[in-house]
Order: sequence, then C-alpha cells, then structure tokens
Amino acid sequence: MNKLSQQTTASVIKVLKKRYPGKGMMDLGNPEDTLVATVLSARTRDTQVLKVYPGFRKKFPTLASLAKADPSVIAAAISSIGFYHNKARSISGLAKRLVAEYGGTVPSKMEDLLSLPGVGRKTANCVLAFAFGQPAVCVDTHVFRVTHRLGWTKGKTPEKVEQDLIKLVPKKSWADVNRAMVQFGRDVCQPITPRCWRCPIAKWCPYEPKTKK
Repeated sequence: MNKLSQQTTASVIKVLKKRYPGKGMMDLGNPEDTLVATVLSARTRDTQVLKVYPGFRKKFPTLASLAKADPSVIAAAISSIGFYHNKARSISGLAKRLVAEYGGTVPSKMEDLLSLPGVGRKTANCVLAFAFGQPAVCVDTHVFRVTHRLGWTKGKTPEKVEQDLIKLVPKKSWADVNRAMVQFGRDVCQPITPRCWRCPIAKWCPYEPKTKK
C-alpha cells in the first residue's frame, strides 16, 4: 500500500483512539485471563462473558483446577453463554496443555498459542496485543465490518482482512485497531444501520449511502 494510504489509516485510528480510549473488553490484565475469556467470547457478546467470568474463575481459580475438572462441570459454570459445551471442552484441553507443556503459563508466541485447543488467530492476536504488548491485528466481527465499510479491505475471511490490515496500517497502530474499532462498531458503526451522523471519521469513509438522523 502507498504512503498516503498508511497516513490515512493512521489518522483514522488516531481519531478513534481519542474518542474511545478504553482498553479492549477482553483485556483482563494478564495473559491467562485474557486467553480464557477470549476463548469464551467466540460467537458470544463480550458483555455476556464478563458477567459469568468472575464466578467462573472463583470456581476454577487456577489452570490446574481447570485441567482437573470434567468438561461437564466447566460447561455448567458457563452455561449462560453460547456454545458452552464446545467451549468447555476447549478450556479443559487448553488448561491441560498449558499445565503439562508450558508450566502453567501462557506462551507469548503465535505458533504456540495456535496449537492450543479453541485458539484461532483472533484469540491469539488479542492475547499477543493485550497481554504481551506485541504488534498484532485482532480481527473480530466489528473490525471486519468497519474496515470493509472504510474500504480498507475486501477480504472475505478474517484471515484475509488481517493480512490486508497488516499491509495498510502502520505497525505501531496494529494493536489499536481492535481496541478502537470494537468500541466504535458498537457505538456508531453498527451492523444493520450505522449512525453515520455521529461518525467522527465520516470524511474518510466511502460507505454509501450515509444514514441521517
């Protein structure tokens, strides 16, 4: 991508960061909680995960306790979120692997994270960006939608969108893409009818037709 395009994406992200300065919702302050919570958030609203997460970790305070627990017991503790049976199996397998192969710590390399049950590129990138401060582009449904409307990508998969953004967005801003665009996507650039009249980056957005209040 050309220099002007990188300047434009940098300007957009700068504006969004100023408007939405909060941290990512799955950024829970440490690698373990960020990883587990992000796995639980797949195809589920972050707010739902955050409601059950404190009670879930009170019941299973360590990776060792998760590794020892039967998946059915884990499932019962997260039954209010979507796909909880599958997620329980993933969390169980993930905890076992972390305890057995990584000494109970979350690895900080992409290839190691991707080898864990239930961990795809979105989850791995969120952990790398939020918990380890590494440059990584985390593409969830909000980032996917917003970047398509901005014309930054035509990718049909999150993986292709990630690769397009890596080329287009300055590396120092990679981690900010998810932090800013998720909040922006919930507040303004909503799925069905975006609130274009409130958009702080409308002058950079080719999406048509713009909606009016």
